[in-house]
Amino acid sequence: MSATTLEQSSVLHAVERASREEIRALQRERMAKVLRHAYDNVPHYRRSFDAAGVGPDDFKDLPDIAKFPFTVKTDLRDNYPFGLLAVPQEKIARIHGSSGTTGKPIVVGYTQGDIDNWADLVARSIYAAGGRPGMKVHVAYGYGLFTGGLGAHYGAERLGCTVIPMSGGMTERQVQLINDFKPEIIMVTPSYMLALMDEFRRQGLDPRQSSLKIGIFGAEPWTNAMRQEIEQAFDMQAVDIYGLSEVMGPGVAQECVETKDGLHIWEDHFYAEVIDPNTGEVLPDGEMGELVFTTLTKEGQPVIRYRTRDLTRLLPGTARPGMRRMEKVTGRSDDMIILRGVNVFPSQIEEALLAQDWCSGHFQIRLTREGRMDCMTIHAECRAGLWDGEGLKQEARALIEQIKNTIGISTKVVIEQPGGVERSVGKMRRVIDRRDQG
Repeated sequence: MSATTLEQSSVLHAVERASREEIRALQRERMAKVLRHAYDNVPHYRRSFDAAGVGPDDFKDLPDIAKFPFTVKTDLRDNYPFGLLAVPQEKIARIHGSSGTTGKPIVVGYTQGDIDNWADLVARSIYAAGGRPGMKVHVAYGYGLFTGGLGAHYGAERLGCTVIPMSGGMTERQVQLINDFKPEIIMVTPSYMLALMDEFRRQGLDPRQSSLKIGIFGAEPWTNAMRQEIEQAFDMQAVDIYGLSEVMGPGVAQECVETKDGLHIWEDHFYAEVIDPNTGEVLPDGEMGELVFTTLTKEGQPVIRYRTRDLTRLLPGTARPGMRRMEKVTGRSDDMIILRGVNVFPSQIEEALLAQDWCSGHFQIRLTREGRMDCMTIHAECRAGLWDGEGLKQEARALIEQIKNTIGISTKVVIEQPGGVERSVGKMRRVIDRRDQG
């Protein structure tokens, strides 16, 4: 779509006003096309459809999508880097990726049409959050292979906003630029917004006197209690945005500022299901389960029935009646840890530990909440004969720095004496999560 602002785009406004029946009719039309596009152009989908005994012609109505096989994260890794592209590589305008358990990214390719759609959807999301053309948007999501920064950036520009591409980190300077540039909107993880709040106060500044009026927060689960704290601290509206790299990036679903009752899925571009994570059975709307997405308009890398591992439920639309809502994500059905907006797998920690000469291989990750912030402490056991009686403080500091540089998280490390990490019969309890205990 070539419109430079959302208000110039009558098509986007028309879709947001569409009835449920009109949305479902559009989804049926687009689903048929994307199934054919994937089958004809992606060998992986041809093989998986054939193995399931189903083909594009078997799709007649939306419930028929349940006949088709799921796509899971390992499918993306197994086809690294470009095996899931549905167009020639010369038609790919941009490549993004997300970190995996081995450090090898999951690759996502976008045509120029995909980039344009993505920008439109993020623009639509910012508008639904209360943003308007001419406002300044402070983007504090990370830029790079991660989809957050550039996704927010292009969407804000498409809406006609002024973008401040701050990226993450440099908290003191973030506060300085917010004070100096006076943006009305900030896009960032909610936990980092709390860090910014603390920095405001450390500098003797009242967050309520800042220019910020709208916060669009994503990349990690957050509670309504955190929403209230942020809104009261900054005198702003705080709303949720949802996305994931494998499906598109931020802008798959958005909470509307007028209701703040869950995220409306932009169903003209994405078809959502909720399934039983154990059986794969499709659950009726209103029941809690694992969220599954099929992309309806992606050209470069369509995704059919992608299992997100996010747990939620689907509900009728409110502010956008034709579009269903998803509740805030309550957790994940796999073992991924989301720590302050960063996806961390126990295997990433294990890889870092096993590279240390002093580590016996026994370790445990303990998650706690100190004040409002999630914290991770790694308890790792020293090899016999290398224990210095004091906890190998220098080695612990070196490991903290290595994890920060390679995985991108701040953590604590406690090196235990030989035998100091508990043993288990059967599967080791690698992660102890006590964040819900305060």
